[in-house]
Amino acid sequence: MDLLKIFSKNNTNSKTVAKERLKLVLINDRADISPKFIEMLKSDITRVVSEYMVIDEEGFDIKLTRTKRESDDAPIPALVANIPIVKVKDKNIK
Repeated sequence: MDLLKIFSKNNTNSKTVAKERLKLVLINDRADISPKFIEMLKSDITRVVSEYMVIDEEGFDIKLTRTKRESDDAPIPALVANIPIVKVKDKNIK
């Protein structure tokens, strides 16, 4: 019986991963944002953040996901960026 649990657990993990991937595809379709557009956003965000910080561009990740709106808990798309910061540049603030 333990052997069956192991196999069913792996199926559940694969099922969960596939379900999450499908959700992301649907979010991209509903938001009508192409992968090319997301790459353009990533490029612009990298350029702007790089003016103030040294970032690890290899670790930079941007994706479209889903979150709930605070006012009514309705699901809405959200742009999430993970930007590893190496150091903050020394800028004179006026």
